[in-house]
Amino acid sequence: MNVLACIKRVPATGARIILTEDEQEIETRHLGFAISPHEECAVEEAIQLVEKQGGQSVALTLGPEAATEQLYYALAQGIDRAVLLETDGREWGPMATARAISAAIRAESEAGLDFDVLLFGYDAADTGDCQVGVRVAYAFDLPCMTGIKGLEVKDGRAIARRETAGGWEIYEVPLPAVFTVKEGINLPRYPSLPGRLKAKKKEIRRLRLAWSEEGLVKRRLKTPPEQEGGAEMLGKGPAAAAKVVELLKKIGVA
Repeated sequence: MNVLACIKRVPATGARIILTEDEQEIETRHLGFAISPHEECAVEEAIQLVEKQGGQSVALTLGPEAATEQLYYALAQGIDRAVLLETDGREWGPMATARAISAAIRAESEAGLDFDVLLFGYDAADTGDCQVGVRVAYAFDLPCMTGIKGLEVKDGRAIARRETAGGWEIYEVPLPAVFTVKEGINLPRYPSLPGRLKAKKKEIRRLRLAWSEEGLVKRRLKTPPEQEGGAEMLGKGPAAAAKVVELLKKIGVA
């Protein structure tokens, strides 16, 4: 079984986001970067599937040269091979990203590697895009399950589980297929020191890409207003009971 995990380099979760003066980019001079959280789980799922089924796992990302840091991290976790679709650092939209990934998948197929499972994160941690995995599935006319938290593969078919407010939705689809996964499908492993050393010796395949227009024009970025924290004293002892009840009713608990 061959599994592809598509990942994205994003500012480390929890970092305070500051925009450049022209409001076109995120100021990254003092930011750390990581794999988008949902996609960390996609990497772990790819590793586990290959451990159980055999085959090859590949991590792929579209981004600048600096994104090799995230690919090496995936290799250190246990991914077999990595591919960088190298850009000049500008943010690509979902349509152009999906086209580039689809072209890379076709190139892998022409080289003799066909993927049975294609994994994406449910959305990107920085831009919130949910389209890329769906667009890739459409490009190849493949079944696509989004937002899954459970995946089993057996005899050329996959059973995917998606959590809902009322329980679980369970789907069975033939392979190859595309899945976008959510945090909670697994617990990503932390790379060991031997794993990091082995990863540094592996070669990352690079494909240089020219900027691709997709019809959308970014006017500006905008950060949401920061929420101010605070606490309100409702009273002490029994005297606070009435205010507590009033507050519970206000938020719909009582």
